[in-house]
Amino acid sequence: MKNSNHDENKDRLAEQYDLFANKFKDLYLTGKERGSEAMSVALEKAREQLTTLGELSSEQGEVLKTYLDRDLAQTISDAKWLGEEAKEKLNPARLGAGALSSLASVLELTNNAIHSLLDKTVQALTYKTGEITSAGSLTCQACGQKVNLKKTGHVPPCPKCNGTLFYKGY
Repeated sequence: MKNSNHDENKDRLAEQYDLFANKFKDLYLTGKERGSEAMSVALEKAREQLTTLGELSSEQGEVLKTYLDRDLAQTISDAKWLGEEAKEKLNPARLGAGALSSLASVLELTNNAIHSLLDKTVQALTYKTGEITSAGSLTCQACGQKVNLKKTGHVPPCPKCNGTLFYKGY
């Protein structure tokens, strides 16, 4: 019975993470500002609103805010990497005039904005067993084994070496 309650609590926390992420998205997208400061403000507002409504305890709100902030920084890091690849492949000088050249220019501006945001928010991102994260691919730092999460959930120990530290990708 104890295991059943533990699993239910883990599932509930994963659901609360998704609720927190959706509230953050709504607040961020309805705001006029963009960038890391606007993201921080939206994260804090989401935490405040969900704790005020009783959807989360104060402690859960802080924990989920930390997890979502970390996941957002990882997503920005991944977007930077993809931006570099796109910038190289869609270099306006390679494409000549026309719509593709215009698109490449827009992507280059977007890439510059992502770089700016990345420089302000990225830290060494390590995912630890027991923490909550969104769906994605986790790579064990000890042995390189990949673990795929299909939905929001707790980071498991590595199935190959029982390692507890991971990098994340999508």
